[in-house]
Amino acid sequence: MGKVRTKLIKRVARTLLEKYPNLFTRDFQYNKLMVSKLAIIPSKKLRNQIAGYITHLVSISQRAREVSSRGMSEEVKS
Repeated sequence: MGKVRTKLIKRVARTLLEKYPNLFTRDFQYNKLMVSKLAIIPSKKLRNQIAGYITHLVSISQRAREVSSRGMSEEVKS
């Protein structure tokens, strides 16, 4: 299937992240459980795709924060 995601998956994932930004982590299993509790998803496959995309988005944002914090600490050392 690859990394092709429909607009529905992206829209639902971003909406859940906006409403509950501190609830999701890099752990797919935990995110899957949270998606099940927060939204009524008609199929297991769709739930897993949404949870996977949320995991992906959280990983990207955490990496960006780590890079920016490293950049700030290097500027302080100089």
